[in-house]
Amino acid sequence: MDLYEHEARELFADHGIPVPGAEVVTAARDARDAAERLGGRVVVKAQVKTGGRGKAGGVKLAADPAAAELTARQILGMDIKGHTVRTVMLAQPVDIEAEFYVSYVLDRAAGTFLAIASAEGGMEIEEVAAGRPEAVARIPVDPAVGVTATKAAEIASAAGLPANTAPVLQALWQVLIREDALLVEVNPLVRTTEGRILAIDGKVTLDDNARFRQARWGEAEPDPGADPLEAEAAAKGLNYVKLDGEVGIIGNGAGLVMSTLDVVAGCGARPANFLDIGGGASAQVMADGLSVILSDPAVRSVFVNVFGGITACDAVASGIVQALESVRLTKPLVVRLDGNNAARGRAILQERAHPLVQQATTMDGAARQAADLANAR
Repeated sequence: MDLYEHEARELFADHGIPVPGAEVVTAARDARDAAERLGGRVVVKAQVKTGGRGKAGGVKLAADPAAAELTARQILGMDIKGHTVRTVMLAQPVDIEAEFYVSYVLDRAAGTFLAIASAEGGMEIEEVAAGRPEAVARIPVDPAVGVTATKAAEIASAAGLPANTAPVLQALWQVLIREDALLVEVNPLVRTTEGRILAIDGKVTLDDNARFRQARWGEAEPDPGADPLEAEAAAKGLNYVKLDGEVGIIGNGAGLVMSTLDVVAGCGARPANFLDIGGGASAQVMADGLSVILSDPAVRSVFVNVFGGITACDAVASGIVQALESVRLTKPLVVRLDGNNAARGRAILQERAHPLVQQATTMDGAARQAADLANAR
C-alpha cells in the first residue's frame, strides 16, 4: 500500500524527522485560509500516488493566499498519469542550499534491506542513477542490526552526504521497521541556507501483509493503473495475476499452480494467468474464477488442476458443475482431479457431460490437452 506524500510526511514527523509545516485541502476555497496560517507564501502540491508531479504541473509556488487558492483550483481535478488530483498539500517554502536522496528498500533477492543514497537528489535522480551509477551509494543493511549511528555514518559517508544527515538516516530506518514498510524514500532531503536538514518530499510503501498492525490507514484504494481483470479478481477475493498467455489456469495451492504454469509452458503454450483458489473450491469460488478467466480475450482454453486434500475432489467437481450453471462456458475446459475422492469427482463431471469440458488423469496429460486446444483455436 502506497501512502500519499502528506501521509508519509506525517510518519516522518512522528519519528522525529524534520518536515516543513503543511496543510491538506480538498477544495480550492480552503487553500486561501490554509496559506494564511502557513505564512502566506506556499508550495501547492498535488497529492497522487505517482511520480512526475512537478513535470506535469502538479507542484507550483504561490506567492500569497489569493494565488494559493487560484493555484489549488488549477491543480485539483488534473490528471497525472491516470491519477485524478482530489487533494492538494500546501507547504511552507524552504530556501534550499543542497538536495540529497535517501531511501531504504527491501532487497528480496539478497534477503536484506538496502540503503540507497546520493548527494545529487531532486527531480533528476533517475537520470543520475542511470547515467552515473557511481554517484548513488547502495549499502546493505542487516535487518537484525538495523541502522545504528555507525551504520548511518557509513551510509552518509559513502553517498557524500553531510554528517548531520546521519540522525535522519537513523530515524528513517525507524519509520521502515515500526511502520512495517517495504520502502521509505525522501527525495529531496535538503540542507537549507541556514544549515537545517529537512525532508521535503516522501514516499512510503507499507507491507500489505502487516495491515492488521497498521489499521490507521484504513482500506487500500484501488490502483487506477492496475489491470482491470486483476482489479475484478481482487474485488472477488481471488488470488489472481494476469499473464501474457492463452491458457487460463485454476489450481488449489500456490505451489501446484506454479508447477502448472511450468508444465503448460513446457507443452508449447503460455499461461494466461496465475489463479490460486486455495483450499476453497466452492461453486461461488469456481464461478468467480471462471468468470474472470473467461473475460480475458486472450484465453483460448482453461486448465483446472486440483489435488484433493482437505477439500475433496468430489466437492471440487460439484463446485465446477454448479459454476457451469451460472457461467456461460465459451472456451474448452480441461479438468485434472487427483487425490482425495478423485474417482468420485471425475464421475460427477462425467455425469454432467458438458460438451466443452474434458478430463485428464495426469497433470502432464491435462497440460498437453489444454495447450493443444489453445494452439488449435
